[in-house]
Amino acid sequence: MSLNIPSSPEHEFEPELGLPEKLPEGERILWQGSPDVKAMLLRVFHFKGLLIYFGLILLYQIITGVTDGEAFSAIFFSSLRIAIFSAIGLSLVALLAYLMASTAVYTITNKRVVMRIGIVLNMTFNFPLKMIESADCCVTKQGTGDISLKLSKDTKIAIFHLWPHSRPSHWASPQPTLRCINNCSEVAKILVDAWATQNNVITRSVQAAQHNLSMVNAPYSRAETA
Repeated sequence: MSLNIPSSPEHEFEPELGLPEKLPEGERILWQGSPDVKAMLLRVFHFKGLLIYFGLILLYQIITGVTDGEAFSAIFFSSLRIAIFSAIGLSLVALLAYLMASTAVYTITNKRVVMRIGIVLNMTFNFPLKMIESADCCVTKQGTGDISLKLSKDTKIAIFHLWPHSRPSHWASPQPTLRCINNCSEVAKILVDAWATQNNVITRSVQAAQHNLSMVNAPYSRAETA
């Protein structure tokens, strides 16, 4: 399973798309994709909230202008000025969301999860499946969602290296997150199966996750071994 991933000139010389080097023998890509731009804009940058905020500022300007008895032309030009600056601000936010989504590539192989992120300075994170302790999958009604990875305790990553590809509200112990991906439930199942196979583990949690992936909580328990 794969998604259409935007490509750009600076990534033309990658050994493999989204990967720092060619995969070694015995390792294969199970899934690869990028964040959905619309979902990134709405869920990460809260675009609807920004629209409401700027709309209220514009409405306040009009109401105060009318109640203060200002001339129509003065109200019009002051409102136009606010509308223009609001549009510029919203456009910049939309551009940032597009760049963050289009430059990120998430890859799940049968041995690891790879995240290539960054707009100007690209960084690649490799997370072997054996160092992933648990994962949470949060899916929206539209089918997009986030898969957050809880890593082993000895793994430390600074939040500013990951954002926005990290779990919201987890600042002290950042969790790398595949943000705003389409078909999130299907991708979560791929990750669950890959983890279980790599670790030779089949648990009731994994089996349950295969049937209900709207929310996956700690599917990687070591409670039972195959």
